[in-house]
Amino acid sequence: MGQAGAAGSGCGSRTAPLGSGERVSTVIALLGWREMPTDGVDDYCTFLGEALARHGATLEKYRVEWATSGWTRALLRLWRESAEWRGRWVILQFTCLAWSRRALPFGALAAMAIARMRGARTAVFFHEPYGYDGTRWTDRLRTACQQWVIRQLYRRAERAIFADPLHRIPWFPKNETKAVFIPIGASVPEPPDASSVAAARRANGDRTVAVYCVGDPPYLQEELEDISGALRAVCGNGFKIRVVFFGRGTAEAKEEIREAFEALPVQLQNFGLQPAEAVSRHLAESDVMVCVRGKLFPRRSSAIAGITCGVPMVAYAGACEGTHLAEAGVELVPYRDAHSLGLAMKRLLEDDQHWNEFHVRSVLVHQKYLSWDAIAEKFIAALGLAGKQA
Repeated sequence: MGQAGAAGSGCGSRTAPLGSGERVSTVIALLGWREMPTDGVDDYCTFLGEALARHGATLEKYRVEWATSGWTRALLRLWRESAEWRGRWVILQFTCLAWSRRALPFGALAAMAIARMRGARTAVFFHEPYGYDGTRWTDRLRTACQQWVIRQLYRRAERAIFADPLHRIPWFPKNETKAVFIPIGASVPEPPDASSVAAARRANGDRTVAVYCVGDPPYLQEELEDISGALRAVCGNGFKIRVVFFGRGTAEAKEEIREAFEALPVQLQNFGLQPAEAVSRHLAESDVMVCVRGKLFPRRSSAIAGITCGVPMVAYAGACEGTHLAEAGVELVPYRDAHSLGLAMKRLLEDDQHWNEFHVRSVLVHQKYLSWDAIAEKFIAALGLAGKQA
């Protein structure tokens, strides 16, 4: 997925200080290191900013360039350029790696402290509400540091926004009122008419299976083994099967993907990293999306993109039950069960009524939870922004 268009990163116009009786309609998104070649958090802020603008509010991006300037220069620059932030909402966008090369994100605390000293109203969007797992003692030490930083950010923020339902966060304090759950939307544009695209596609008798993004070794080999194993239950059903790979990791895994599918009677295409518009088109033109990069969880951006484009999905159970993703057109099967994965895929490819039910479910979940307008409305309500009146 390509980089979305950049929003402004300056300080913008002065807003009213706290206690003035006016609601603040300009928000600063405070970002850390830019991930390459794509940055999902940056894309998220771009799409959110566009949606807030449609509702009469403004989001400006400010990046703390510690990775290129060093922490001292980056924080001094933040101090100078945040002089106009008094009274504004500043939402720190948190992932562990965005604030440290070694995933020890103490810099996020320093950035928040500067925003608070400048009189800003501070919030944190937890793109990751947990520390990373690991088995080595160094991993366990890193995880403990990450969890400590996450709790400190939560304690010091005026608002805490989570991309996971609050009841699924084990460390979340009981009876807290400053936190809110706001789902992540897709970092791809909505297809213009997914229903028409779907009907035209299925009328031609071919079937397309989409794989959007793959993991790194050794997990890559497990994913390819599961997908190719599932496709064996689909091949020979009278349809011409096309399997398309695109997104992060697919170009680098070109040879592994070719070897995994060379014995199957399918047409294989690998498009590699694609612009956001092309990702949306590939998904909307597919019959089934296979999402097996581990158990499906509520923040899986590739799955959210699939739901946004109305494509039914097969995925592994164990992490999204009881969430909005489970309401969408997603068939959940036991983890690493390629046989069940193949049967679920076969039903969606063969049964038009079953496929349409799943398509409609995804469309409804997108409208209710995942559209950027719905997300913008939740932000406006959570932060008390001045926006357009309904």
